[in-house]
Amino acid sequence: MLLRRLFDDNLAQASYLVACEHNKVALVVDPNRNIDQYLKAAARDNVRIIAVTESHIHADFVSGSRELAKKTGAQLYLSGAGGPDWQYTFASNAEAQLLSNGSQLSIGDVRVEAVHTPGHTPEHMTFLLTDTAVGTEPMGALTGDFIFVGDVGRPDLLERAAGFAGTMEAGARQLFKSLSEFKRRPEYLQIWPGHGAGSACGKALGAMPQSTLGYEKLFNWALAENDEQRFVDEVLSGQPEPPAYFAIMKQVNRRGPVDSPTRIPPQIDTSRIATAIGNRETVVDTRLAKGYAASHATGSINIPRNKSFLNWAGSLLPYDRDLFFIGDASESGRQSLMRDLALIGIERIAGVFDAESITDVIGSGIDAASLATTPASGVSENGGENILDVRSRAEYSEGHIPNAINIPLGELPARLDEIPDGKVVVHCQGGGRAAIAASILQHSGRDEVSSLSGGFSEWERSGNKVERGNGAD
Repeated sequence: MLLRRLFDDNLAQASYLVACEHNKVALVVDPNRNIDQYLKAAARDNVRIIAVTESHIHADFVSGSRELAKKTGAQLYLSGAGGPDWQYTFASNAEAQLLSNGSQLSIGDVRVEAVHTPGHTPEHMTFLLTDTAVGTEPMGALTGDFIFVGDVGRPDLLERAAGFAGTMEAGARQLFKSLSEFKRRPEYLQIWPGHGAGSACGKALGAMPQSTLGYEKLFNWALAENDEQRFVDEVLSGQPEPPAYFAIMKQVNRRGPVDSPTRIPPQIDTSRIATAIGNRETVVDTRLAKGYAASHATGSINIPRNKSFLNWAGSLLPYDRDLFFIGDASESGRQSLMRDLALIGIERIAGVFDAESITDVIGSGIDAASLATTPASGVSENGGENILDVRSRAEYSEGHIPNAINIPLGELPARLDEIPDGKVVVHCQGGGRAAIAASILQHSGRDEVSSLSGGFSEWERSGNKVERGNGAD
């Protein structure tokens, strides 16, 4: 058996190619929309993709399963568990074979068994792998969003992200039951999860690419907890706010995503970007925060092109309008932008303007703006400014600046009217989220906006007053 892990840093997401070297055939599990990577991986190993599957209906990226199966002629396998409300609506037309608990498929000498492991979602499947050329028992499991290194899949997304009221406690209890049953398997069982550190599908994911069931039983809090109520309370507490686009992804993947876009967005000139800014269309400057803060076009917002780019793009940008970007406008840069945004279903890229020519835009009649920083010593004890904390609710609860207003970054565009008039000093933990938030505030028309130097980390490190819970420390 051959196993290849293909990891997308932007999504903190792992796909797997499982192949039988003897028969030269392969299965791909949990592919994202960048299907070329799986075609290239199969070509490198001289194997043919004959099957494609996924652990569940994903919420954090557009699935590539349907497109990859069509491209390769492979059989598509999808979960048929969880009840009618949680099944793929496009799979009833014989496009896919449905899996139930205990379903098996053969990839040459590799036996794959689907195990229904509900909790993260009602239809979730874990795949046990047995290399029948050397043994009769499973040697590993592709656990999707069921078991991660150091954590488990969160059961609250259907309620908090997709709006299915009353599902998160039931999901937590399902997850506890699934874990209790799975823990009975041999401790040597390899664990290959669907996400790593940085994913919003859990609250404390480890960065290691794999683990064993025995190790997780010792060091993963969720597998170590044997009391159901304590487990439910813990797994539902402190979860980060789910990105807004998760609800959209859930719908897209349940209906059946269309093929990835192929048209590379055009490079646009100074006149076109100036018009877009003048018309108050959505213009995203993807430069790093420092360069944007020094000078940028008034009317643009800043989402730096780093590992968090897709998370914040999906949370803050509209899906139903044309978008303009300031960034790498080379053909390869525009293609890369299109490919990355397509992973989360953003396809209306109207044009990309070369970031190196941003001074031309400013010189063509578009006003220039900058963003200031405020040191901790510059924050008034008498409340002379509004302190806006854009961290998660869990982070805020653990410790915050007295009288700070907490609005998590992903919710900011919809809650701008909750911030009183006057000067605003915005902060997060270290500065990354605050830079984005400051650009949104400025875009909304707020003139007196600055970021707190060093964020909350620097505030606390400097010995300033911090409130924890309802008291002070």
